[in-house]
Amino acid sequence: MERVFEAIEENRPGPRWQDLFLKHWPAYRRWFLSEGNKARPLYLSSIRSLKTYMPELIATYERLVELAGGGDVAARFLSLYCPPPYLSGCSQAVWPGAVPLLVRNYDYSPQLFEAVILKTAWNHRQIIAVSDCLWGVLDGLNEDGLAVSLTFGGRRIVGEGFGVPLLLRYILEFCTTTQEAVEVLKRVPTHMAYNITVLDRGGAFVTVFIAPDRPAIVKPVPITTNHQQEVEWHQHAQATATLERERFLNFRLRQSSESPDKLLQAFLRSPVYSTAYARGFGTLYTAVYRPLSGEAEYLWPNGAWKQSFHAFEEGTRVVRFPHALEPTEMLH
Repeated sequence: MERVFEAIEENRPGPRWQDLFLKHWPAYRRWFLSEGNKARPLYLSSIRSLKTYMPELIATYERLVELAGGGDVAARFLSLYCPPPYLSGCSQAVWPGAVPLLVRNYDYSPQLFEAVILKTAWNHRQIIAVSDCLWGVLDGLNEDGLAVSLTFGGRRIVGEGFGVPLLLRYILEFCTTTQEAVEVLKRVPTHMAYNITVLDRGGAFVTVFIAPDRPAIVKPVPITTNHQQEVEWHQHAQATATLERERFLNFRLRQSSESPDKLLQAFLRSPVYSTAYARGFGTLYTAVYRPLSGEAEYLWPNGAWKQSFHAFEEGTRVVRFPHALEPTEMLH
């Protein structure tokens, strides 16, 4: 199977974003209503929650809803409040050297992936990020040198809160330091368990374990896979090899005291690099974010795509996933 990765620059929400919406909305709409219309919150409760927890996003949200046509279902979906549950794999690590970096593998089904790198300045701060749910973020970097990425937390619990890609968007739009990001993750509710790793230009980093049923846990750990401190969902842990990946990355990090090269190589090899595409846990890309230089790099075993705030390259890259099934329906 092949997927086309696309890099798009649009400082303010406009026709480029609208084209993405029109392309992906039919599949997202099916996913959003997959448990029935009544299973999703009404518009008033969705917008009320967004105004309560992330009011700075309201102007952008309203512009996106306008570009999406102003419909009720699209407006509820774009709030990302209490969306349907979804699972991913993923690994992430901070190399805390003189020139620190954040590296991560995104493990998911290639059929359910936007494959879009967006460069924006929606709220006057430049951001380069991999898109999810049309305006959410899987991982990214802002012009102030704040980098962030997520992994699934390996817990079954689903509660009331926002889809985590919107939290990462909010952090990149309005935070400049790791501590500011931590305060957001402590305050804004999430609908599922995730591990959020944050690195700023000064080299400060943490991983924040968030969940809908307990307070956020902040730890100065540089590596996370798909459990929160200990394994709670053993079937998922076994299927994704979360402990094996964590041990392997910790070993590689210890070997990378002078250079991050061995750590980066580990992300392109088994057990960290996964080919379990048929089970929805295959590696779709490796992202490397360098806060000091404002650079983002996207890696595959046979290719790389470098981006930066000073030299962002719009265009496409074709990536082949040899063990993946051909798509029947795209996105979630």
